[in-house]
Amino acid sequence: STMRERKATDPLHSSTDLTEGKEKLRLKQEVGLISGVSLIAGTMIGSGIFMSPEWVLHHMGNPASSLLIWAACGLLATFGALSYAELGTIIKESGGEYIYILRIFGSFPAFLFAYTSVILVRPAGLAAVCLSFAEYAIAPFYPGCSSPQVAVKCTAAACILILTIINCLNVRLATSVMNIFTAAKLLALLVIVVGGLVLLAKGQTQSFQNGFQGTTAGIGAVGVAFYQGLWSYDGWNNLNYVTEELKKPEVTLPRALMIAIPLVTCLYLLVNVSYLAAMTPTELLSSGAVAVTWGDKVLGSWAWLISLSVALSTFGSSNGTFFSGGRVCYIAAREGHMPDILSMAHVRRLTPSPALLFTSAMSLIMIISGSFTSIVNFFSFMAWLFYGMTISGLLYLKIKKPELPRSYKVNLGVYIVLFIFSGIIFYFPLVRFKYHPRFLQRVTLHLQLLLEVAPTTRDAN
Repeated sequence: STMRERKATDPLHSSTDLTEGKEKLRLKQEVGLISGVSLIAGTMIGSGIFMSPEWVLHHMGNPASSLLIWAACGLLATFGALSYAELGTIIKESGGEYIYILRIFGSFPAFLFAYTSVILVRPAGLAAVCLSFAEYAIAPFYPGCSSPQVAVKCTAAACILILTIINCLNVRLATSVMNIFTAAKLLALLVIVVGGLVLLAKGQTQSFQNGFQGTTAGIGAVGVAFYQGLWSYDGWNNLNYVTEELKKPEVTLPRALMIAIPLVTCLYLLVNVSYLAAMTPTELLSSGAVAVTWGDKVLGSWAWLISLSVALSTFGSSNGTFFSGGRVCYIAAREGHMPDILSMAHVRRLTPSPALLFTSAMSLIMIISGSFTSIVNFFSFMAWLFYGMTISGLLYLKIKKPELPRSYKVNLGVYIVLFIFSGIIFYFPLVRFKYHPRFLQRVTLHLQLLLEVAPTTRDAN
């Protein structure tokens, strides 16, 4: 297929046509407030809250400081969502970071984002969640031993194919699946929360005594803990990918964000408290699957409900990730940054089926070639790098185009906090893992020659 050439337009406005014929084909506005909240919360609540708590605790060293990390991650996600809510009321187009970068910074950086996101980042995120779903879904069939990787990957691939069929058939069907699975996972988390409150009422508070004792002091460990926590919050920006499909986006977008993210943050904190009420920190750290261990201790013969809940949760999260990820591909193609066929929609079902099929194919390749850990590490770093770039664009609009109409505004202090936290993006590759790109080494060498400088020797004393 060929790449579409588009005429220059106002950097903050563009056509939303899917075809250039006389009859205009558009995606329907079928996502309301409930579906919007479900898309955000349902994507955020995946496998992270069932798997990450032990790693956050491991790196922080004690329960109290690990709870602070979970709260801080929720606060960071909330600040990011506030910025995205304002962007969504200024640029009322689907595509999330891609469309914001395109309208603010221009075609070239937007193409780089689309190229990276459509081919690698979004499929990687979907593959990671589907692999997690597969691990929990087939675990009961292999009691007492690890599940074969072939079985895990085949199950994850089947999950992607099912999601492809659902999303290609009908938008309303896809949103209904999101609503149902979000309700199921919220119920599962409430069971864990109530179970924890009952244990606390019975006096099982030993995990919280001297809660800050042994706190890790190193910035590296704190950063890694933050990194693990942020993975559990990813998905807070998913509604911005489908802005054109929202009913009254200027109202629905900010409201859905402000309902979903605080709700998820509170649940995450309460669930962690419940884990620590049922288990000592040592038991939690030795658990391969925290939620399953909690179920064995608290629910007894009903512990299988937790494994089922985790599988349902990750499937629902996969659906949200797929729903939004396909829209990035579709919008990028509509703007001429991807093959033209990917910008088309089914004439009867009004779904961006070519883009969804392409996203599915890329995710299947990721599943075949990658592991859960490597995919998560790659996805998390790239995602937060683009989040930072997008929020900097909003700062640019506040300074350069203050006259633009806004139904929602964010206080400037939010951006200062986000800028401070953005240092995490650069800390891990450059400091923690000492990754030095070749081009930086060349720049350093040329500057040494130009300035006639050389490294100094550290004083051993």
